[in-house]
Amino acid sequence: FTAPEARVILVQPYDMGAMAGVERAIRDSDLGVNPANDGKVLRCVFPELTEERRKEYIKVARGKAEDGRVSVRNIRRTAKQGLEKLEKDGEVGKDDVTGAEKRLDGLTKKHVDAIDDMLKSKESELLEV
Repeated sequence: FTAPEARVILVQPYDMGAMAGVERAIRDSDLGVNPANDGKVLRCVFPELTEERRKEYIKVARGKAEDGRVSVRNIRRTAKQGLEKLEKDGEVGKDDVTGAEKRLDGLTKKHVDAIDDMLKSKESELLEV
């Protein structure tokens, strides 16, 4: 992949036998791009972003951010269950579990806040004309 211009990407497959498959995959994707094949490289010219397309990308970014938040919370739940099991088995004391849960909550908040910050940054970048 090379990007000679802001809205152009050149794709040169390592295996030239896969050129038709790569071209078909790009054409069938929802990128809105029709690749031009010159035999050696595929030239993909991306259209200008319209206001509607920008809003679609923001929705996608919000969905990905929510998926990230859910993943962080799932990891937190798994870790908390592990801590509770350790306490139940008598391997660690209640105070240790309480302290570990506080640190776990702090880490969860830190990562969720980082996801939110990245989302805000991406939204402002997409809305910038």
